[in-house]
Amino acid sequence: MKEFIVGVHATIRDALIKIEQNKKGFIVVLDVDDRIIGTVTDGDIRRQLINGSVLTDVIKYSNGFAKLHVEDSFKNICEYFKSEKISFLPIVDSSNKLVNILTKKQFHSLLLHDQNWDLKNSFANIDEREIDHEIYDKPWGFYKSTILSDYVQSKIITLFSGESLSLQEHKRREEHWVIIKGKGKVVLGESIVDVYPGKYIYIPKGCKHQIINDSNENIIFSEVQLGDYFGEDDIIRYKDKYGRR
Repeated sequence: MKEFIVGVHATIRDALIKIEQNKKGFIVVLDVDDRIIGTVTDGDIRRQLINGSVLTDVIKYSNGFAKLHVEDSFKNICEYFKSEKISFLPIVDSSNKLVNILTKKQFHSLLLHDQNWDLKNSFANIDEREIDHEIYDKPWGFYKSTILSDYVQSKIITLFSGESLSLQEHKRREEHWVIIKGKGKVVLGESIVDVYPGKYIYIPKGCKHQIINDSNENIIFSEVQLGDYFGEDDIIRYKDKYGRR
């Protein structure tokens, strides 16, 4: 956590260097006994400079910050991160010494990947980029991932009017679809099934399938994938209107 920490006598320049290193837009301020006494964001520094400070001035920190204790519950974390004003939380022990830092994006990434978490664990290696790009556009519409783990993946899929997914099958995963909005047709093996809100479709491994939106409104459906592998190379396409293989 060295890139997130400055001492009480740090200058504005010191703070900017740390923020440039950690790329998160904030730092925490510790006293000589390593107890946390404040936080500084890039916005705080900007306001200090606008008010006439120079880079060699001592940084002004906020002591009215939110923080977690290592014993805090999952509910407490959720409550804190509901606030638009809170993008990170220092984590302290019973002596108010800094033991960890958790950002809102790291927290969301942990939930997305269904990872075990402990406030004492390091969150530094969590890849936050999937949170920024979790909506993926496709030629037929778009989807948003809701869980990405080793044993299950789930998505909310929007299929535009007049579009269709490819006729495909998977060898290493089964899929469970629930239609949320809209009407259309699903090719399931040798059958064609009408779908509508509330309709459930089970797609076993090795079964050819395709959803077709022949209506004038979007279809929205949830997709839960169960299996031991979820890579794109497990999609075997037999027919695709967009020329994909």
